[in-house]
Amino acid sequence: MSDKIKFHLDEHIDNSIANGLRRYGINVTTTVETGLRTQSDESHLEFIRSEKRVMVTHDEDFLIIASQTNEHPGIAYCSPNSRSIGEIIRCLILIYE
Repeated sequence: MSDKIKFHLDEHIDNSIANGLRRYGINVTTTVETGLRTQSDESHLEFIRSEKRVMVTHDEDFLIIASQTNEHPGIAYCSPNSRSIGEIIRCLILIYE
């Protein structure tokens, strides 16, 4: 079993970020790929728990939900429109490494 971080991108995260991370060999899923697009935030949280993935999101609601429990692999939050796609990719690579 690998100790490397795996990411899950929320539906509001640009798919170019998933593509960029995959070019570096990083294991990443997206909300659309996993069929979670119309599901509740709690469903997303359960998915990242079961898959041991760090959620990447622009959604502040996940910060509130995540603060109520530590039973999740983590939340990587970025304010909407605060960073370029390249900056987000570089930050996630740093977390990964």
